[in-house]
Amino acid sequence: MIAATPAAIKFLQTPTSDAWVDQALANLDTVLLDHSHCERKAAGVALNLMFRYPSSTALVNALTDIAQEELSHFKQVNQWLAQRNIPLAPLAPAPYGAALKAQVRRDEPERMLDMLLVSALIEARSHERLGLLAAHCPEPDLAAFYRGLMASEARHNGAY
Repeated sequence: MIAATPAAIKFLQTPTSDAWVDQALANLDTVLLDHSHCERKAAGVALNLMFRYPSSTALVNALTDIAQEELSHFKQVNQWLAQRNIPLAPLAPAPYGAALKAQVRRDEPERMLDMLLVSALIEARSHERLGLLAAHCPEPDLAAFYRGLMASEARHNGAY
């Protein structure tokens, strides 16, 4: 069992379990494939929010930076997949994101607030899990890659 607490992440009520860390380390190829999908979705969320709320200049500027960075991460993760001969393929999404999005209210301005909060929570969890992978990954180069992405996820969390 691995201690799954390099640092507590603000706004996350419960830390990721040791079981998740153990399972992730036993399935690094699947984690990379899932990570690719997550980066693509994160870029899409930022773009969708930009199109939905174009009159919020500060939000659009922040989301433009996030979308570009998420697409860059998507490309980087896909390069890891290619190095490991893992084809980019469909993967069933985890219920976590769908459960959060189901809580989003339909009417404005609550919808905008809820979408930003959900996005912030997802980025916070991603920051935490990248830190766990960086701390425990047995492959030094992959651990360094995860460590390099952590700061971005923290920034995204704060921007939302």
